[in-house]
Amino acid sequence: MLTILFDGVAYGMLLFILAVGLAVTMGLMNFINLAHGAFAMAGGYITVLLMQRLDVPFLVCLPIAFAGTALLGAVLERTLYRPLYHKAHLDQVLFSIGLVFMAVASVDYFVGSTQQIMQLPAWLKGRTEIGSGAFMLGMGHYRLFIIAVCAALTVGLQYVLTKTRFGSRLRASVDDQRVAAGMGINVNIVFLSTFAFGSGLAGLGGALGAEVLGLDPSFPLKFMIYFLIVVAVGGTSSITGPLLAALLLGIADVAGKYYIPKLGAFIVYSLMILILIWRPQGLFVRKGGK
Repeated sequence: MLTILFDGVAYGMLLFILAVGLAVTMGLMNFINLAHGAFAMAGGYITVLLMQRLDVPFLVCLPIAFAGTALLGAVLERTLYRPLYHKAHLDQVLFSIGLVFMAVASVDYFVGSTQQIMQLPAWLKGRTEIGSGAFMLGMGHYRLFIIAVCAALTVGLQYVLTKTRFGSRLRASVDDQRVAAGMGINVNIVFLSTFAFGSGLAGLGGALGAEVLGLDPSFPLKFMIYFLIVVAVGGTSSITGPLLAALLLGIADVAGKYYIPKLGAFIVYSLMILILIWRPQGLFVRKGGK
């Protein structure tokens, strides 16, 4: 039971890092970027290919995956996404869905459709067991590493958004772009930095999740619904909402597949429906702003 809880927390933390960039772009930038999973896939493939073909150490690949996808996000934001900020949400959805299928086809053509295998360092393999019987806690070393990294990122991200000048400028830019620009805030640079950082987090999540979730060209399509569930259930007004939603869904998914395997992901969808009936705007709603 404790092992299932531990694995569910690790899975939930991974979902949070993968989805938090989408929560930022939807909640703070009011842009629906369904191609968010493509950035996660890019980070996963950067890590796997660097390790397989250039023997780059795993810990070195993680910041490279973040920086590479952040740079990709910055370029695409400047060239493709920015003209769509003031378009209807349907236009944004159709555009980003098109990018997803282009990314899937490109990876399938250049890399291949086979499942990628990532060889973890020896110190991240294996598990440590504590206790016995029903109360035995089996902690996989890699999942423990994921929890530690994601927890540190969560604290850092919460601090940046709530305690720094950049976070204040971002919230001001979202609430009223014209007033923010009139007060000397470069709204375009704020949105560019935010989009790039969210893309980098997705890439880092894809790098961390390649061993747990698997990695192939269909990755953005398979996990798009999970990202949307985390954002819809948690709300887009803060970091706390998506974090709690990801942990709740991660634990429910792992426990459901273990105890009731025939229902599969039905447990997650049922939980989503119940929460949205209770809180249609998500667990946390930001008051004020436009």
